[in-house]
Amino acid sequence: MPIFEYRGRDAAGQAVTGRLEATNANAAADQLLSRAVIPLELKEAKAKQQVDIGALFRRRISLDELQIFTRQMYSLTRSGIPILRAIAGLAESTHSKRLKAALEQVAEQLTSGFTLSSAMNQHPDIFDALFISMVHVGENTGKLEEVFYQLSQYIEREQETRRRIKAAMRYPIFVLLAVAIALVVLNIFVIPKFADMFSRFHAELPWATKLLIGTSSLFVHYWPLLLMLLIGGYFGVRYWVKTERGEWQWDKLKLRIPVVGSIIERSTLARYCRSFAMMLSAGVPMTHALSLVADAVDNRYMHDSIVDMRHGIEAGESMLRVSRNSGLFTPLVLQMVAVGEETGQIEQLLNDAADFYEGEVDYDLKNLTAKLEPILIGIVAVIVLILALGIYLPMWDMLNVVKGGR
Repeated sequence: MPIFEYRGRDAAGQAVTGRLEATNANAAADQLLSRAVIPLELKEAKAKQQVDIGALFRRRISLDELQIFTRQMYSLTRSGIPILRAIAGLAESTHSKRLKAALEQVAEQLTSGFTLSSAMNQHPDIFDALFISMVHVGENTGKLEEVFYQLSQYIEREQETRRRIKAAMRYPIFVLLAVAIALVVLNIFVIPKFADMFSRFHAELPWATKLLIGTSSLFVHYWPLLLMLLIGGYFGVRYWVKTERGEWQWDKLKLRIPVVGSIIERSTLARYCRSFAMMLSAGVPMTHALSLVADAVDNRYMHDSIVDMRHGIEAGESMLRVSRNSGLFTPLVLQMVAVGEETGQIEQLLNDAADFYEGEVDYDLKNLTAKLEPILIGIVAVIVLILALGIYLPMWDMLNVVKGGR
C-alpha cells in the first residue's frame, strides 16, 4: 500500500507532520480528517523496492471467511449492537487466525478513537480498497448495515462465479495431470527397457524413437536438475507475477488465452459493472468510484484502462465516450451506458450490464467442457501417435530383419 507524507494542523492549530499508509490520496486525507488533522500538504512518498519472500508463502483469507464476516457484521449492525462490541465478539468466534488477529487490532484502534474504515485500512491484505471505501461511506451516511448487506451480496456473487470457473476447469486439469503422470512413468520405467532392446541391434532408429529415448534419458539421468528447475520456475513465476510489470503482462496474457480468456474477461467486466454500480448507489463520486473499482477488478491491465477512463472524465468527457475509447465493452453494454447517462439511472443500467456479462459467463462455463474436449483429444492423440511411432516402428523393422535372416 502506498505511503503518504503529510503536513497539516491539528485541532489545537499546531503544525503536525508524519507518514501514513492509504490506498490513495483521498483515503489518506480521510484518515487525517478522522484524526482531526487538517491536511495542508499531502504527497506520496517514494518507497524503496523490497523483496518480500514471505509474500510467496502467505495465504490470503478466503472469500468464504470474508463473506461470513460481512454477513455477521450486517446482522449485528442491523440489531443495533455497537461496532466495537461486534468486532470484539467476531474476533473471539472466528476460526481464521489471520482474521482473528486483524479484528483484534481493529478493536484496539476503535478503542483509541479510530473510525472503522480507518482501522480496517491498516489491513489491506484482508480488506481491499473497495471494501474500506464502502464502509467509509456507510459511516458517513449512517447506513452501515446496508453497506455490509451490499458487500455481502457482492462477495457472494464473486464466490459463485469462481466456483463455476473451478468446476468447469476441473475436468481439463484432471486430464492434463493424468497425461503428465503417464508420460513421467513411461519415460522412467517403460522406454528405457525398449531403448536397451533397440541398442542391441545397432539399427538406424526413426526420429520418433530418438525423441523418446532422448527424453527418457533426460528424465532418468537428470531428474534432480529437472526437479530443481520445476520448483525454481514455480517460485520464479510467482515472484515475477507479483512485480508491477510482471503482473501487468500476466493479466493481459490471461485475457488472450484461447477459449478461457474471453470468460475471464467478461467475468472481470461483470465485477467492474457490479462494483461501480454499488459505489455510485452509495453516493461515491464517479471519479473516486472509478479509482476504487480499478483496484477491485483484480486485473492490472484492465486497471490501467479504467484509470484512463477516470482521467477522461476528469477532463470533461462523458461516461459513454471514455467507455467506448477504452475498448473494453461490447456495443450492447455501451448502449446501456448511453441510456443510463440520459436517464440519470446509470447505476441501474450498470447492474443490468453486469447481469448481461454474468449470463454470458454462465452460458460459456456450461459449454466450456465441450469446447475444450477437442483440444484435449488432439493433445492426447499427438502424444499417443509419437509413442506408437517411436516404439512400434523399430519393432516392425527388427521383425523384418529377423524374417529376412531366415
